[in-house]
Amino acid sequence: MSPPHVLKVLLPLLALLCGAVGAQVPASAPPAPAQAAAAATPPPPSVSARRLYERTRTQLLQIRTLLGGSQASVGSGFVVSEQGHVITNYHVVSQFALEPERYRLLYAAPDGQSGALELLDVDVRRDLALLRLQRPEGAPALPALRFRPAEEPLAKGDRIYSMGNPHDVAFAVVEGNYNGLVERSFDPLIYYAGSINAGMSGGPVLDEEGRVVGVNVSAMFFAQQMSFLVPGGFAERLLARSRDAKPLQGPAWPRVREQLTSYQDELVKSFLAQPWRSGGHARYRVPLPQEEYMRCWGRGSSSEDKGLQFQRSQCRMEHAVFISGEIQTGYLNVAHETYDGRQLGALRFSRQYGNSFRNEALGRADKHRTAPHCREEFVAAPDGLPLRTVACLRAYRKLEGLYDLSVLVAAVDSSIEGELGRLDAKGVSFANAQKLTRHFLQGYAWTATASR
Repeated sequence: MSPPHVLKVLLPLLALLCGAVGAQVPASAPPAPAQAAAAATPPPPSVSARRLYERTRTQLLQIRTLLGGSQASVGSGFVVSEQGHVITNYHVVSQFALEPERYRLLYAAPDGQSGALELLDVDVRRDLALLRLQRPEGAPALPALRFRPAEEPLAKGDRIYSMGNPHDVAFAVVEGNYNGLVERSFDPLIYYAGSINAGMSGGPVLDEEGRVVGVNVSAMFFAQQMSFLVPGGFAERLLARSRDAKPLQGPAWPRVREQLTSYQDELVKSFLAQPWRSGGHARYRVPLPQEEYMRCWGRGSSSEDKGLQFQRSQCRMEHAVFISGEIQTGYLNVAHETYDGRQLGALRFSRQYGNSFRNEALGRADKHRTAPHCREEFVAAPDGLPLRTVACLRAYRKLEGLYDLSVLVAAVDSSIEGELGRLDAKGVSFANAQKLTRHFLQGYAWTATASR
């Protein structure tokens, strides 16, 4: 039952973590926020929607990223100050942010005006960016959208209005309803019952008085009228923090790294503070995470099936931090598979159990991450349960000090039963990778009734 290729000890992760501690293929990263579900044709706008659009159309913008003279991507944005500050999604301008030497930013307004934009700051955690219109000295003040005060919260069912430029067709207003915050999300995200389509990302969502309550960010594939918004308060704070900032010079990788480093510290600290739940297996106590900001799904073989019996669970965060079209990071996954091979016998069970361990994918080198550096050890859980463990790190090439961690665990105490576990943590520091590995291994034990 040989594991994936194990390199010499370049990162002594298990040696540091497991000496004292005496599956399932991970799901891919959630879809990029820029993608949106196809939705049914929305009904004609109401009188309220038309009135709001006419009142606010001068503050709406289409944001265009150009490569040479051609359009590379489009999104939406809105003016939030008399000086020409503009809010949009980070993913709308990510190409320019990371490669400003190749791309340009332009805006287009509903009245036909257009011009250049400069990037002042980003909030990658909340998928926001602050831009500013390039205007001549002494240019007149611009009309700007205002934010709904935090002390006036919306109620579930309140009518709200999403604005943007879907599919580069035309500026549009889409009516929908506020349905509160998404449950089990690490960061607040508004559930909006309305149709957000590609190209509307970064546009404002307004209340009946034309005040910003959220920013279009994503929609769910294969579901109608299920869209998501960044709460307006985060955009308001980004404006307050960086309205006087100078434009970012050069690629924004250092700023992105700084924000991701802070975010992963907060995420890991919160995760480590939560006790493990029990998986309910008769022989093994396995580390199953709480569902405070993860969703867990399970399935198993039928009791009537002949051959290998199994139970499988997967717990994952459903929100990732978008960095580029090829990098989504900042999330956690935990998966478990428990096997009962009594109907197979020891030899056939060993073959299948070993293949399950060996077939776990750990990634390979690409232009964004190094190849995985791994270490394998046989260790013991706190009560003596013997475990075979492989821990791997892949380093980000342009986000120094951040890694993708994968920990594989196999119980090796029985010839006809077994447990395979996997923890994946995307975009964590080396210190936090150590803490997560130790935490995961310490969650394993025999159950009180299991025979030794």
